Amino acid sequence: MIVHPASVASDLAFAADAARNAGLDVRALFGPQHGARGEKQDNMIESAPYVDPATGLPVHSLYGDVRRPTPEMLSGLDVVLFDLQDVGVRVYTFVWTMALAMEACGEAGVRFVVLDRPNPVGATREGPVLRPGFESFVGLHPIPLRHGLTCGELARWLCAERGVACELSVLPCRGWRSETTWRDTGLPWVMPSPNLPTVASCVVYPGMVLLEGTNLSEGRGTTRPFELFGAPWLDPDALVKRLRAANLPGVVFRPCHFEPTFQKHAGKLCGGAQLHVTDPSAFAPVRTAVEVLAAARALAPDRFEWRAPPYEYEHNLPPIDILWGHDGLRTGLEAGASAGEIMKEAERELDDFDASVAPCLLYDAT
Repeated sequence: MIVHPASVASDLAFAADAARNAGLDVRALFGPQHGARGEKQDNMIESAPYVDPATGLPVHSLYGDVRRPTPEMLSGLDVVLFDLQDVGVRVYTFVWTMALAMEACGEAGVRFVVLDRPNPVGATREGPVLRPGFESFVGLHPIPLRHGLTCGELARWLCAERGVACELSVLPCRGWRSETTWRDTGLPWVMPSPNLPTVASCVVYPGMVLLEGTNLSEGRGTTRPFELFGAPWLDPDALVKRLRAANLPGVVFRPCHFEPTFQKHAGKLCGGAQLHVTDPSAFAPVRTAVEVLAAARALAPDRFEWRAPPYEYEHNLPPIDILWGHDGLRTGLEAGASAGEIMKEAERELDDFDASVAPCLLYDAT
């Protein structure tokens, strides 16, 4: 089973325990980024293999020496159950752990079953589609930044459109529809990784994750990651004045200061803002983040910087380019393009993606 802390049943029982109680012979656990127990608080911290203290099962790391199961890890297994809670964003690595595990299982003759889970940010798509030449562990196949799919739908598309060959089964969510929100489910939220502690943090994540490609703090090391952002050299009032002038839908900004306890600018007082999403259905997280980057760059052109590689196992391409999916955001801002112009150019490939994925959808509203 590929699991993490959010791999729980509706009564919050850990999936591996629930499977064993149901009579399945669980032989091993596989852990993605942050570990099978979600123990790695910071980002891009590898995990080593170990024996799970609660179940006594071996835990194979898929975020360490390898990122796909080896033949030795799969030896003797009949099926791999994939049970990770995704958050609907291309750069969230769990879907690429899934894709690589599907490939490995196909080569080993091991059945692959996705225990599907809701997409907490819904079926809306936004942002650029990954382009050839910008593949990495934060994007292995050409999907939008906010892709609007569940893991089960994405797995079906990988098999149908991308040539991933494996014996795939998807157990769909019962009662889920593409227009449903997480609140509608009545289910408790279990954080899938330490820096997405709430549904509110997931709502802003599709855009604010882009700040990882800059020297701006994206709020890691605070209690509101991806909702707080800033840097020691930013003027909060000037920043918020500029962002309010953009008239972004479904969100208001509050000027603030914060001091990260780890990651960028740890122990330093940062000026910045907090996003308060007032209407999730109207809020456009990717467009909002592009406006944030444009504002920060305009206010402090001599201090704002793009982060240098390495980033998520990529040692050559700028992190912002692999996060965006191509170099259009970076080159657009450097050329003085507006956020609207950048988004218009970025989203011209969404219609083609919509058409390619339509046969693979499981939860159409109609």
